[in-house]
Amino acid sequence: MSVVTNFAMFPTDKGDSVSPYVAKIIKHIRHSGYANQFTAMGTLIETETLPEALNLINEAYKILEEDCERVYVTVNIDIRKGNLGRMESKIRSVEDKLEGKD
Repeated sequence: MSVVTNFAMFPTDKGDSVSPYVAKIIKHIRHSGYANQFTAMGTLIETETLPEALNLINEAYKILEEDCERVYVTVNIDIRKGNLGRMESKIRSVEDKLEGKD
């Protein structure tokens, strides 16, 4: 199974710049061993199971929980039976069409 999750998480009680808090989350995700991609609007992760994806989101919250009174989270999840690697293959499919390969 492939679970592609796009999520954004940040504190809302820390002023205009929350990048130090987001950086803590990204560091944790990068060390998780799961495929991931940090973007300007969120972070993509790909896991084999839904519990793995939800666990990473919960771990991210725990990173912020002790220092933050309020945390905002958005989550989109695409679950599909089959192989991992969809983060790359979905992009490749569109790029191929843009280049006229399909």
